Amino acid sequence: MSSFHLVSLGCAKNLVDSEVMLGLLQESNFQLTNDPAGADILIVNTCGFIQPAVEEAIEVILEMAAFKKNDPAKFLVVTGCLVQRYVTDLESDLLEVDLFVGTEGVADIVSLLQKLIAGKQTDKAFCPDRFLMNADLPRLVSTPFFRSSVKITEGCSNRCTYCMIPFIRGDLRSRGIDDILVEMQRLEDSGVKEISLIAQDITAYGNDLDDASHLMALLSRILKETSFPWLRLMYLYPSGVPDELFALMASEDRILPYMDIPFQHVSDSILKGMHRRYGFDDLCSFVENIRAAVPDIALRTTMMVGFPGETEEDVVRLEGFLKQYRIDHVGVFAYTNEDGAMSEFYELQCAEELKLERMNRVMELQAGISEEILQKYVGQTVPVLVEGLSRETDLLLEGRTVYQAPEIDGCVYINDGTASPGDIVQVRIAEAQVYDLVGGIV
Repeated sequence: MSSFHLVSLGCAKNLVDSEVMLGLLQESNFQLTNDPAGADILIVNTCGFIQPAVEEAIEVILEMAAFKKNDPAKFLVVTGCLVQRYVTDLESDLLEVDLFVGTEGVADIVSLLQKLIAGKQTDKAFCPDRFLMNADLPRLVSTPFFRSSVKITEGCSNRCTYCMIPFIRGDLRSRGIDDILVEMQRLEDSGVKEISLIAQDITAYGNDLDDASHLMALLSRILKETSFPWLRLMYLYPSGVPDELFALMASEDRILPYMDIPFQHVSDSILKGMHRRYGFDDLCSFVENIRAAVPDIALRTTMMVGFPGETEEDVVRLEGFLKQYRIDHVGVFAYTNEDGAMSEFYELQCAEELKLERMNRVMELQAGISEEILQKYVGQTVPVLVEGLSRETDLLLEGRTVYQAPEIDGCVYINDGTASPGDIVQVRIAEAQVYDLVGGIV
């Protein structure tokens, strides 16, 4: 009986892969431990989407390699996107690693480790053909018991010029609606109250299946066949959102008034260079239409500055858009060239110092907008899902409104009243900070 320690890096989609591996290993009597020094096997499930994620993954791998150096009997296994993207380089550069497993090897983790322990794993890397998870696979949820994510597709077919996801994860592959419902009902039985539907682009769900399989059909089945009080939609493509979704969100309280919908930019020339299938006017119409249908909706987006060819005029237009439409949550990133991406070879690359200046400038603008937006909640009583004791101090509880997604948005600090993790309570907001709210249970 071997023990293992697993570190999961990157996004919620990667975390689901880690949870499937956890479930498979637990089912086969491998023992999970939080102590890497005491583990027989060290596993790092990596992200390799952008350069900062690559650097973080390498740093964590080397941290785990230090435990192996102190105890050469340990096995070090690296899985995930970094492997799928750079497997050949990793084999020659990271000699401390015993086995590399690509993104498509999730379901094979048990047999791979068994062969590794027995000395029968002759190949140092395993990157099989494309894989799509299903409800038959065991999954050990690692998030708090009351919230989880369900991955409804794998891969992406959008072909944005800066992105390597289609190369790493392959083209779009959608799970069947029945299969998704089996997993969701299992999560509901375990006490989950908040589900985030996730994919590279959930609006593309079913494009590779029959005409009866699409996002609206999936949501209809979920609403009929489950009773989750909170259903959150993550990672929608701006031009792929159907008008029917606006009406459904307006009429169905269980679909939270929240959308994570990456715009990336608002300049027509930059969006064209990115191969995004919309322009400035489309984004204006989208924001106006969704707010007309769901007035209290919270919108989250990401903006990328410093894309090749970006001018001062493009940045001013981006700032003007944020000032006019006052998006609730905005992540701002500086563009980086990714090995193999089309935009790596574009002319008019922006200088690094200019990228950082523009990123800081837009972030500072958005911080002021966010602080102003949050003031509207002061005096309101809103439902809050309690996460538990605050990460800042044991004297406070911490939770989230429907307008705040786990891990990426701000939170609500609860300074009065008692509740347990997983409770949905009514909180009167007394104070708004830059990204967080403060209030007491009523």
